[in-house]
Amino acid sequence: MRVAALQYTIETGRPEANLEKVEQLVGDVMAGSCPPEVIALPEMWSTGFALHHRNILASPCAEREVTFLRTLAMRHHVAFAGGSVLAEDKGRYYNRTLIIDADGRLIDTYDKVHLFRLLPEGEYLTPGKRRVLFHLNGVPCSCLICYDMRFGPMVQRLALDGAQVIFIGAQWPLTRVEHWDLLNRARAVENQIFIVASNSCGQSHWETLAGHSQIIAPDGTVLAKAGDTEEGAVTADLNLELIRIVRADMPVFADRVPEAYV
Repeated sequence: MRVAALQYTIETGRPEANLEKVEQLVGDVMAGSCPPEVIALPEMWSTGFALHHRNILASPCAEREVTFLRTLAMRHHVAFAGGSVLAEDKGRYYNRTLIIDADGRLIDTYDKVHLFRLLPEGEYLTPGKRRVLFHLNGVPCSCLICYDMRFGPMVQRLALDGAQVIFIGAQWPLTRVEHWDLLNRARAVENQIFIVASNSCGQSHWETLAGHSQIIAPDGTVLAKAGDTEEGAVTADLNLELIRIVRADMPVFADRVPEAYV
């Protein structure tokens, strides 16, 4: 499976500008000699964190973004996973990932479970209640949103569910970029899975965002990584056989003692 993670500066409160930017970046990466099969996007990729204007910016069930990604998916025959948008659903607001396959079908959604209290997301959004497992090109995958990745038990649960690739969308700040790099590699190594992490860059409100979008192999190898400021995409081929090899060499899942963890 060949994947890409987009990185760009999100214009807060300007969905039209952000959709135009995503269309441009997707077109660029798909025009390459080896286009990806799946593209990951950053957190809140269409609106940024303008949560106090959520009633204006959120579309019902994220219909605006679903329609947009469906169009791109069918135009380029590429799937989208990871990233998130501001969605209104039955009067509540969510930080929601949309999973769109290469035929333009919405195959699942994921609402961010761990809302970041320092933002404070919890004053504006409703937390999700479930994890997701979906298949893209026959590969079992899952997704997380930013702060979720600090919660190791959830990531391990996804690996135990069978996820081989986890897509992560974020707006992670430069002030904690060491945590971003460390956690991406740690989650890949401890769960022996691929991590595809898309972060935004540039200025967002009072924060400078870290960039460093990256793709990590199950042995911790950094397959591709962006810098902290440039816009574009990082791409890599995921050799899924490496999961079997790594787990045979270091069979941590076979040696789990779940009753000792409660």
